[in-house]
Amino acid sequence: MSDRWALIEAAAAGVITDPENSKRAARLLGELIADEAEAEGVRTFADSIAASHRAGLIQDRLADFVAAHADKLNELIGGDDRFEYFGLRTVYDRYLLRHPGTRRVLERPQHFFLRVACGLAETVADADELYRLMAGFAYLPSSPTLFNSGARRPQLSSCFLLDSPRDDLDGIYERYAQIARLSKYAGGIGVSWSRVRSRGSLIRGTNGHANGIVPWLRTLDASVAAVNQGGRRKGAACVYLETWHADIEEFLELRDNTGEDARRTHNLNLANWVPDEFMRRVEADQDWSLFDPKEVPELTDLYGSAFDTAYRAAEAAGRRVRQLPARTLYGRMMRTLAQTGNGWMTFKDAANRASNQTALPGNVIHLSNLCTEILEVTTDRETAVCNLGSVNLAEHLTPDGVDLDRLRATVRTAVRVLDRTIDLGFYPTPEAEAANRKWRPIGLGVMGLADVFFALRLPFDSPEAAALSTRLAEEIALAAYATSADLAEERGAHPAYADTRAARGVLHPDHFDVPRSAEWERLRARIAETGLRNSLLVAIAPTATIASIAGCYECIEPQVSNIFKRETLSGEFLQVNRYLVRDLAARGLWTQATRDAIKRADGSVQDIPGLPADLKVLYRTAWELPQKALIDLAAARQPYIDQSQSLNLFMAAPTIGKLSSMYAYAWKSGLKTTYYLRSRPATRIAQTTVAAVETAVACSLENPETCEACQ
Repeated sequence: MSDRWALIEAAAAGVITDPENSKRAARLLGELIADEAEAEGVRTFADSIAASHRAGLIQDRLADFVAAHADKLNELIGGDDRFEYFGLRTVYDRYLLRHPGTRRVLERPQHFFLRVACGLAETVADADELYRLMAGFAYLPSSPTLFNSGARRPQLSSCFLLDSPRDDLDGIYERYAQIARLSKYAGGIGVSWSRVRSRGSLIRGTNGHANGIVPWLRTLDASVAAVNQGGRRKGAACVYLETWHADIEEFLELRDNTGEDARRTHNLNLANWVPDEFMRRVEADQDWSLFDPKEVPELTDLYGSAFDTAYRAAEAAGRRVRQLPARTLYGRMMRTLAQTGNGWMTFKDAANRASNQTALPGNVIHLSNLCTEILEVTTDRETAVCNLGSVNLAEHLTPDGVDLDRLRATVRTAVRVLDRTIDLGFYPTPEAEAANRKWRPIGLGVMGLADVFFALRLPFDSPEAAALSTRLAEEIALAAYATSADLAEERGAHPAYADTRAARGVLHPDHFDVPRSAEWERLRARIAETGLRNSLLVAIAPTATIASIAGCYECIEPQVSNIFKRETLSGEFLQVNRYLVRDLAARGLWTQATRDAIKRADGSVQDIPGLPADLKVLYRTAWELPQKALIDLAAARQPYIDQSQSLNLFMAAPTIGKLSSMYAYAWKSGLKTTYYLRSRPATRIAQTTVAAVETAVACSLENPETCEACQ
């Protein structure tokens, strides 16, 4: 066995010379997997399901379905020749079912795809349709669905969003328990903490004073670390806090590497839930008031003008804990981003005013999810849930562009499958089941946008790339909404349809200054008759793992490097931009000297002599692109994304001034959320004085044209 692994690794190491070596390594690994499965008596798909069922891994429903249609299903199985090595290794290490005793695999990769498809299917035809999309990498469900489809406990959902706990002991510990149960079954957690009283708040029952949110978040941090997601990946959670909360400054210090460790968390991600009023005061260099939520409980459930009015009234009534310049707090937010990548900027008003779920007072979005692409209403009794999957745009390319008819066909299948997961899934808490069946939201996203731009030779920041990105987003939205209307006609609208904006004739693009085509108007008329099966339909998730399986670039992101080493639980893998290799090889430039130069330049081709200018422009990395282009691309597709998008921003050496301008631009552009700030070197912002931070914020906001990030 060790000799076979040595051959596989040797082939994989040759990817730097010729990317085709990745497929050669994958073929060798595929043979090893087949032999391992055969040692467990697995030759056919039906064998795989029977062996997995005997091992207690597969639900009776799936075993019965496969047994009843074994011959037809066995005939569907194709080959593994499409895999790159990294993708197949990821599947082998993390997704294939294994015998609990021998730890040998009980399924080959194609058995895995068909098992997932059958677990989500009602008929053999359904299974065939989904299997072909998955095996061809045109569409992949999210990791929890891939892990658990057909399993004894099919927890198929990716994201759970929990409202802030009630501000009492029982409410907080109840929320801890819910988070632990959800995280156990491979769900990413988002939780608001905005209702919990701040430090120094009077506790009337004891006549003492509260310790604030930090001790509670320390406890949550330990709980998240302790709950391993089915043994497959670490638990993960993000805490959201509104910007007016009096503990906001301590919250922003939770991930700092300095200071008192008893007031730090090391596992929780952090996000700011920012109202427009705060950003306006930053822009105008005005003061900002911080409040104890026990004294202003109304603020959490308000947004837009209603929030502005209530906030100003609370200020006028003298109910604040303290006041500080808005730019001082904004600068602290920027410093947290620069130091940790955390403290994500997400915008409360943009998230709420365009949501289909917030038509009625009381239906409020209080937070996003772990990856900032899901925006759904939460209450103490309703835990928002989302089932995700992503279309691989790279697999819809033709020599002339993107095959839009095929793209729409893929979307139609994907929406039907995602809707079906709502009924088939196992729910760890009653609050999650209640919300998901009521609203039936799904999150269809994309991956491989960078592949499309490379294949069509469109620089990421070109007008042509922006136009194509927006067109693809609109095509996906049109197909998704039409399919949800079809499902509503067949099976009924979702139970909360009467509470939505769509029931009032308002669709998501109506909130934006974009032209509505005749197709949108026909769709609006149809929805008025049928309703929608799903309250929300589109969300762009990060796709890190499923993009690896499909061998494409992640979601909507530019490449981070033309050559880099990727470190995962499976080991280290060398990755190379095959489009760049193809172009350089065609011009006789893919030489050892070129490869060495790119490595020395950390994957950049910009300063390598002798490379054509057009290739340098096309193959810029995320660090070399103007971040304004990424924000503009996201803003242009936002009208057609009724949830949000996981938008990372990149800055090799972040400064307060650059970040201040960049995130102000993101807010002004109407983005609902942003995700990580990716940076390269450790910064020295921790040593920056408050006065210097305030000056940097002022300079960047008052002279935005000088900001390199947005040029």
